[in-house]
Amino acid sequence: MQAAAPFACSTAVPYALPADAVLPLASRASLQRALSSSLWVPALPCPALPAAISRSELSKHVVGNPQALRRLESIVHPLVAAEKARWLATQAAAGQRLVVLDIPLLYETGAEAECDAVAVVSAPAEAQRARALARPGMSEEKLAAILARQVPDAGKRRRADFVIDTVCVRVGQH
Repeated sequence: MQAAAPFACSTAVPYALPADAVLPLASRASLQRALSSSLWVPALPCPALPAAISRSELSKHVVGNPQALRRLESIVHPLVAAEKARWLATQAAAGQRLVVLDIPLLYETGAEAECDAVAVVSAPAEAQRARALARPGMSEEKLAAILARQVPDAGKRRRADFVIDTVCVRVGQH
């Protein structure tokens, strides 16, 4: 593992939308059709979905419900993979030699096999926890469920080619 070093390039590096943002922007209609035609949450009728898919509403139905989460992932992951493939093909056709993918569950899904190198963005557990709990809709229960499904940070650091440590002190702090 190497510490990330600053680098310069003459052109901007294309940056893939974070995996969490791909569907709401690129395949919203596909996701809405898939969810509305699926009993993705047992015993929960799925009425016509609003124009914007509410991640917080979906989260309420899948946190603590492994069956519902697997069903949701079986709908979402193929759509994300298709959008990622489309985006990568576009970048390759444009002659881009370097792209960055932001994949939250990289190791958990085996997606690191698709990458030439992996940079893990990391912070101490207490900083990660504070940042996560500051997000709208996050609770102790939801955070615990999320962390239970993830490779621990230490494991990600060991497997990474580069580690970007995000611990910083703001100006004026001591």
